[in-house]
Amino acid sequence: MRWNETNFVRHISSTSESRDKLATKMEAKNEWNRALSEAEKIVGYQTSFLSLRYLLSDEITNLALHMRKLIGSAHPLVGTTKSLIYGQHNMQTWGLIVLLVSKAAGHAKNVPEMEQDKSAGVLISQRKLAEVVEMIRTANIIHQGVFNLQNIKDSGNNLSSDSDMIFGNKIALLGGDYLLGSACAQIGRLKNQELNELICTAFRDMADSHFIGDRDIQNNPLPSNPLKKIKDQNEKNVYEICSDQIDNRRPFSIKDVMGSPENEWTLRHTLAEGTLLGKSCQSALLLAKQPEEFQKQAYFFGKHLSLAWQARMDLEPFRLQEIPKDIKISLISAPVLFHLEYDPLLYNEIRKGSESVDNINYQFIHQEILEGPGIEKTRELQSKHTLLAMTELYKFPPSDARTALENIIMAMQDN
Repeated sequence: MRWNETNFVRHISSTSESRDKLATKMEAKNEWNRALSEAEKIVGYQTSFLSLRYLLSDEITNLALHMRKLIGSAHPLVGTTKSLIYGQHNMQTWGLIVLLVSKAAGHAKNVPEMEQDKSAGVLISQRKLAEVVEMIRTANIIHQGVFNLQNIKDSGNNLSSDSDMIFGNKIALLGGDYLLGSACAQIGRLKNQELNELICTAFRDMADSHFIGDRDIQNNPLPSNPLKKIKDQNEKNVYEICSDQIDNRRPFSIKDVMGSPENEWTLRHTLAEGTLLGKSCQSALLLAKQPEEFQKQAYFFGKHLSLAWQARMDLEPFRLQEIPKDIKISLISAPVLFHLEYDPLLYNEIRKGSESVDNINYQFIHQEILEGPGIEKTRELQSKHTLLAMTELYKFPPSDARTALENIIMAMQDN
């Protein structure tokens, strides 16, 4: 089975090979949709969309009206919005995963009945937490649509000719801030100081992810120079971030990480999204008054599931022999980082993006990686985190919710 989106498919030939590939993609997509549909029935809640209470609010309605003015402009927020609405891989199933973990774990006997949603087998507070998770991640994505209009040396000059870009920046800031503010208010209403602290550390981790490593002027991340990595890093085993094994509320350290492909990739994506899903799963069990050890199991399940998911998405551009001209490869994706270890000279091309990633020849990078070991190593990386997630999942008691989580994980796998 193979889970795949058709976002990168542009031309379909009439050959039997192309028809077979298309059939495989459609079958895998149907399998994915089926897994999500069955999971939503188990929790009795369709979490494929953000909470309608926020989408239909006056603030969001006004922002949507203003967004229409950006149609046809070059502002990156337009592409961000399209990916949120049409993207098959936007991870707006995170709320669903939180609810499935909640139901699979159950709750303590001393939880008052008025706090329980017996029809779905979860707590009312856990439903609210699921909505918060989706709002936080969506806000983070929207904020990434802010466009830096000037170099530091040109800051303060007249920007009257860039009115559309300025307007788009305002919408990106206000839209993301509104969702974050709503999420914070909802967390506060749960009246649980420990949960509040846990989610706040996830906020901190996401913010930290935007300030590690090299960046271009638009804050697009660039990989570390492989020639500068510490010599003894190759002697170290797979990097499992030690600080979250002891206390996952502490900040992560980047010491001896940057420049080592798997270590750098793991840290970047643990900070960017892994701890958000992991700590959300942990928070769900905290609300259910489950033991601390059980909460930690939920955290590591969510973290490794997020990393397995990210590795799967990193492989997407390399399923084609050529990429469309409008597609940019993530320069901190696992195939790129692994290939830099194999061929550090590729960094000469990536270094052209120090001013702007638009200066990079992505077609050249794509072809180089197709011929190297990076893709196979990324598949191994995905398998590793899938296995770690499944190991934590099997510590949960058997249930239909656990089975639904298994089906979601299996629907992500390659052949």
